[in-house]
Amino acid sequence: MRKILVFLTLSFFIFQNSYANNRLDGFNKWLFKNGHSEFVTKEESKVCKAEPKYSHLWYYNKCDKPKYENNLKIKFYDDSSWLPEETEKPNFDTLLFELYKYTYSPYRDKPIVGVYEVKPSKKPYKFKSKLKEDKYIDKQLEKTALLSYLRFEGNKITIDKFTPDNRFGKFINKDTKLRSMSAGKTMVSYVVGHAICDGYIENINSRLNDWPLLENTLYYDQKLIDILNMNSGDQEYIVGSELSKIVNKNLIDEKFRGLDDYVIDFKQYISLFKNTKKSKPYFNYSSMNPTLALNYVLFKTGDDFEKILEKTFNKKAKIKDSVIFWKVKNSSKEKGNANIMFYATRYDYLRIAKAMLNDWQKDTCVGKYLKTIFENRIDKENEKRNKEGRPGQWIYARGYAGQFQAHYKGISKKRAVMGMHGRGGQHVVIDFEKSRIVVTNALYEDFNYKKIVYDPIKKGK
Repeated sequence: MRKILVFLTLSFFIFQNSYANNRLDGFNKWLFKNGHSEFVTKEESKVCKAEPKYSHLWYYNKCDKPKYENNLKIKFYDDSSWLPEETEKPNFDTLLFELYKYTYSPYRDKPIVGVYEVKPSKKPYKFKSKLKEDKYIDKQLEKTALLSYLRFEGNKITIDKFTPDNRFGKFINKDTKLRSMSAGKTMVSYVVGHAICDGYIENINSRLNDWPLLENTLYYDQKLIDILNMNSGDQEYIVGSELSKIVNKNLIDEKFRGLDDYVIDFKQYISLFKNTKKSKPYFNYSSMNPTLALNYVLFKTGDDFEKILEKTFNKKAKIKDSVIFWKVKNSSKEKGNANIMFYATRYDYLRIAKAMLNDWQKDTCVGKYLKTIFENRIDKENEKRNKEGRPGQWIYARGYAGQFQAHYKGISKKRAVMGMHGRGGQHVVIDFEKSRIVVTNALYEDFNYKKIVYDPIKKGK
């Protein structure tokens, strides 16, 4: 056990340091290639200038690998690969580097992960629009790290706003795939619903006692709904997030936070949990449970895994652009190589939410699944991180329903409002009764969540 932990921990830190340097190099090159010369210059040493191109000394001095230097004041945080949620408001330069990490690294620029990609629908869903102005959201886009804002009500898009060119609009466009962060956990739940409805898994109360990888771990023979509800009794062994203080120092150290940022497969990760015992369950937020759920679907569907993804996003949501889940490179389905990190365009996030809304209102099989996990939601009262700096939706949603945020403050428990929340301000909130959806994509959650997300869902406008 200790040898495995030491190996994985050392491997991770070596990888993290080299990856950070590569990301900065990739960031500079990305700026230069895309014509942002106000931020970066291409440097050439005296030796490279003097030596004939393609000579032995020219190659020896690595002149074939140009160097780039930026003039940005980027703040790096030693304790996190992402911006700490409780930090002071980052400057534009730091946010620009964060944008590169969100959108182009690590699966595009010298990719360290592969992808499960779902191709676009041949007949993507076409939204109707009845747009209205909202100057407050315009100001939020101009002054905060908000990238995109979409509001859907009355079966139409009513507000459609995007980061302006003087912020981040010249670095991305409306077709850019944006990183889900923990909203990817909810996408997993939607995939689980389709796997159940297609007969690969019996129901949310199915016990996970048929997957050899889980044997002799605390997760073996647990109900699927407890995994989906982050209620699996694993709090003595796993770190929920960087804010969590619940750490068993003998098993996982505080830097070993979860699976969504890691390039190890599920078989490697679950090996750390051999001979563990389930504790008295309470809500413990982590990447482990949704990663387990996604790879359980992978195990149950086998060669049909891609078909389930296609049915979920291509056929049901009718996406216009491809969407992806990460895949662990150099691993196999048998080892559990599916990763919960999800990417989609801003409009496709809304298409997926609209598909969920349709499922619910038409009472389809997947709609019944969504209603069942809503009925089986649990409280987050034991979740200390509710009061320790978590932003926006995390505070307002006091319940958890199968990878959805639920039971919003000030809204009746009976009213079916559920949402996705991802680090940095990724929000997709759906009012299934009043047919309202709000979608935000951002780099850092410094925008007014209450005014532009919560209030439009609660009150409508």
